[in-house]
Amino acid sequence: MIDLKSLPLAQPRRFVPASVDLTDKAVVVGLLNSLLSREVGTTEDFERWILDGSEFGAALSQAGSILYIEMTCATDDPVKAGAYQSFVENVDPAVKPLAHQLNKRFLSLFAQFPLDQERYEVSLRATQADVNLFVDKNVPLQTAVALLSQEYQSVYGAMMVDFEGRERTLPEMSKFLLMTDRDTRERAWRATADRRMKDKDLLEGIFDKMRGIRQEVAVNAGCSNFRDYMFKAYHRFDYTEADCKAYHRSIKDIVVPLRREIDLRRKKDMRLDQLRPWDGAVDPLSRQPLEPFKGASALIDGVGAMIGRLDDELMGLFQDMRGAGLLDLESRKGKAPGGYQNTLEESRKPFIFMNAVGVDDDVRTLLHESGHAFHAYLCSKDPLVEYRHAPMEFCEVASMSMELMADNYMGEFYSSQDAKRSTVELLEGIVSTLSWVATVDAFQHWMYENPTHTSQDRRKAWGQFQVEFGGGVVDWSGLEEERAYLWHRQLHIFEVPFYYIEYGIAQLGALQIWKRFKCSPREALDLYKKGLSLGGSRPLPELFSAAGIRFDFSKEMIAPLIDEVVQQWRGCL
Repeated sequence: MIDLKSLPLAQPRRFVPASVDLTDKAVVVGLLNSLLSREVGTTEDFERWILDGSEFGAALSQAGSILYIEMTCATDDPVKAGAYQSFVENVDPAVKPLAHQLNKRFLSLFAQFPLDQERYEVSLRATQADVNLFVDKNVPLQTAVALLSQEYQSVYGAMMVDFEGRERTLPEMSKFLLMTDRDTRERAWRATADRRMKDKDLLEGIFDKMRGIRQEVAVNAGCSNFRDYMFKAYHRFDYTEADCKAYHRSIKDIVVPLRREIDLRRKKDMRLDQLRPWDGAVDPLSRQPLEPFKGASALIDGVGAMIGRLDDELMGLFQDMRGAGLLDLESRKGKAPGGYQNTLEESRKPFIFMNAVGVDDDVRTLLHESGHAFHAYLCSKDPLVEYRHAPMEFCEVASMSMELMADNYMGEFYSSQDAKRSTVELLEGIVSTLSWVATVDAFQHWMYENPTHTSQDRRKAWGQFQVEFGGGVVDWSGLEEERAYLWHRQLHIFEVPFYYIEYGIAQLGALQIWKRFKCSPREALDLYKKGLSLGGSRPLPELFSAAGIRFDFSKEMIAPLIDEVVQQWRGCL
């Protein structure tokens, strides 16, 4: 990975001085006060003020992103951890109240110097929502939650498992769940679960602190609970909590029966009396695990070739990332869990973080994060930094569609037979994802609708949702304690609460794009890129429409898409 601070800027600065340190609170506050006090007397002045504010926002965002990336790449480095913590504790709290004042001034100036209503429609309603939600006394509370989130990262990043003669990361342990030897799988699963359980009380404590502070934030902002607060904070203008619960019911009625069928088929193929938690990832016909690559370079080569066969323009963007050193893919000790794409807003380039260990899912993960990266590239020319971010419900369409469309080219890693195996895993993973999203989202609704719940209440509720959406085939006898804390591994619950239903909504959008791609690849790709190029400049339903799909997660939408998945799945068995 290169020094991210050395990346060239997409365009020269006009407002922010070239050499300033944007991790210095005094510098940041000075620039914000300069914007707040600037005289604006004409429409042209107002437009310049907006662009200068956007330039500042991009510069500050990139400074914070670099600190976050460096911290997650080495959670055990006290210097990097300290730098990120200092930014969270000092700069973020100083920015929030001044940003609120800027938002109020934007609304006031827009009333005085009206600009293109269609161009600024999204910005206006989002800014108004933020102004309505802001409360000064929430600033230190939000800082406290951010520091607890970093603590969660550090706890999880430090989890190592002694197994088969050496210390291994949690992502590395997932490889053993693909082994055909059932005893090895069980030992690996139990060793990983035991390691997580050692920190269960610590993680429970972190979450309880978060939950209490979040409820206080919500009440301060005039909301009855944190769920209602987050719907406003996430600018969910186009759907409600009732729509989410309708999604849960649709998944229970349409998807869970298919998940049960998949699990029962697995149990039969494996000739097992009981399907146990360590039996869900291995090939059910006892074939050796798929090994698509060895080392990050081979992963990048293969995925690059897949994208090249898909689209020349996207291939160029992928190669640009690789050439710029914006990929950190291999798992190692001290690295934070999971994977993400983070946009460096001033350079207008994406960075991809992963924990690859050489399994099939790594290929999908890089394709997924590459979809996010293409989104960042394709909307990068918009001068407004806020419009270079789409709503998450559409961001995940970008990533999930890339997984599905590129599936045609898994031959870059596999024989035709192994490619079919990989496709089966992808489609079964989609079924699992849709039901898991319902589980996690329903659980979060329950937690924040019941803000005074106890840890014991939480365990009971989590168990009920797992039964409701899990399919009921896997036997957890004797593992009730481990199952009760499975939600700890879902970092979204700790770090980005209520950011999870987006995956379910987006998966339905991605399946629509995939359905078109199977019939008309060029049309599907052109519409995909058209939608991505809009960034966040239009309301969510219009972004879906631009990509040739419907913003709809009703039963009537879900049922035919799942039929398509079933048809493809059965054809690959």
